[in-house]
Amino acid sequence: MTITTRLTKHFGIKHPIVLAPMTPASGGALASAVAAAGGLGLLGGGYVDRVWFEAESAKVTRSDVGAGFITWTIPEDPGLLDIALERHPRAMMLSFSDPGLYAARIKKAGVPLICQVHCLDHAFRAVDVGADVIVAQGTEAGGHGWALRSTMPFVPSVVDALAARAPDVLVLAAGGIADGRGLAASLMLGADGVLMGTRFWATQEALIPDAAKTMVLEATGDETIRTSVYDVVRRRVWPPGYTGRLMRNDFIERWQGHEKELAQVRGEELRKVEEAQNSDDFEIANVTVGESIGLIHDIPKAGDLIHRIVAEASNRLMKFAPALAA
Repeated sequence: MTITTRLTKHFGIKHPIVLAPMTPASGGALASAVAAAGGLGLLGGGYVDRVWFEAESAKVTRSDVGAGFITWTIPEDPGLLDIALERHPRAMMLSFSDPGLYAARIKKAGVPLICQVHCLDHAFRAVDVGADVIVAQGTEAGGHGWALRSTMPFVPSVVDALAARAPDVLVLAAGGIADGRGLAASLMLGADGVLMGTRFWATQEALIPDAAKTMVLEATGDETIRTSVYDVVRRRVWPPGYTGRLMRNDFIERWQGHEKELAQVRGEELRKVEEAQNSDDFEIANVTVGESIGLIHDIPKAGDLIHRIVAEASNRLMKFAPALAA
C-alpha cells in the first residue's frame, strides 16, 4: 500500500513518513533502513559530535539519506554542517532556535531545508528564511521542545497559517505519533506527512540499549515528564523555554524542582549518570522518549514498521470511504 501526498511527490519517496534525526538513536543503519523502506531517513547530527557523526555517516548505505542538527550547537563545529550537506544532501533538518544563520548556506547547496517549530512565530520565521518543510511538533514528543502546544490543535493551525502565507511549504506533524492511526489523523489535520522519533527509537536498528527498549514496552505515556535535569547535569545550556520529555526515574524524581542544587553538585552527579549509562541503570541514566510509548508493544525492524503503519493508516482512511460515497 502507498499513500501519496505532497511530501512523497516532493521527495520522490513511497511513504509520507520521516525519521526524526535523533542522537544517538538515528545512526547510519536506522536512517538507511527508513530510506530503503520508502520513507525519508535523516541521520542524527545532534550536538555536533564529529566523532559520532563521522562513524555513523560511514555506515549510511544509500545516497538518499539526509541529516539534522540541533541548531544552536552548530557554532561549536560549523564545518560539520558542510560535511553533512556534501555527504547527505537529501535534506537538512534544523531544530531548536533560529534557523536563519544557516538557511542560506543550506539553500545555496541545493539541499531541501526542514525546520522544526513549536509555535506559529517559529513557523513564520522558518518560512521567511526559506524552509521547504515545516515540522509542527507538539509537546507530546520525546526529547526537547516547548511545553506550549499540543499536536492535535497545533498542526492544523500551522497548515492554515501557511496556506495563506506560503502555500508551497510542506507541513509534517510530530509528537505522539506511533502507528497508522496517528498517520491517518495527521493527514486529516492537513499535514503532508509525519515525522516520528519515539516509535523509531524502539526499532531493531536504533542505537539504543536493548534494556532501555524493553522498558518502553512495559510503560505508558503517563510515565513521561518534561524536565531539564539532564541538561543541568551535562552543562547543556539550552535556549529559554526548552525542556526535554523523558521517562520518569529516580534521578528525575530526586532533582526535578531542585535544579539549582543539582548545578552545585553536577560533577559528582554526572559521574553517576555516566556510570549508569554504561551499566544500563535507567533509574539514573535517561530514557528519552515521548508520550507515544504507551502505543509501542514490540521492537520491529524499521522497514517492517513503516509498512505496517502505512497499511493501518490506509485501512483507517478507507474505512469511511464507502459511507462518504453513499
